[in-house]
Amino acid sequence: MADEALGDAPARRGLVRAPQDLAAGLSLVALAALALWAGAGLDAGRLRAMGPGMMPRAVAALVGLVGLLLVALALLRAGEPLGRLAWRGPLFLTLGVVGFALTIRPVGLALAGPLVAMVGGAASPESRPRELAIFAVAITAFCILLFRVLLRLPIPVLNVPGVIVL
Repeated sequence: MADEALGDAPARRGLVRAPQDLAAGLSLVALAALALWAGAGLDAGRLRAMGPGMMPRAVAALVGLVGLLLVALALLRAGEPLGRLAWRGPLFLTLGVVGFALTIRPVGLALAGPLVAMVGGAASPESRPRELAIFAVAITAFCILLFRVLLRLPIPVLNVPGVIVL
């Protein structure tokens, strides 16, 4: 009773006392498992001669350990219940990433950049189209300057059918 008066989460009965922490922990464990599976073909090497798979495996292992810690804490201490899932943010961010991946080679960065900025920006209900458009143009110009001009990476800037500009 005293804990509830202080504003702490009420104690839950049952095995899971913090459902939100449990969901977060299981998500991190799943992400770590996916990373370990995806990097399984990379050679880890040795500590004296690190291979390309050492860092991804180490990071995945640490993420997995933090996820397991969250799962254990969800069973031991009281926490927040699961809230209502907000689908707008993850949906638009995923659409932005997929849209960029599908358009960067065929049309180039000059069109794929603003596309990802506009679609990704729609993830927030507070975004305004005019501000997003200005941001999209500015960040695309910055990316072209950084990746194409300064770093000289072979990223297509603008593909017109039959002609590659820059």
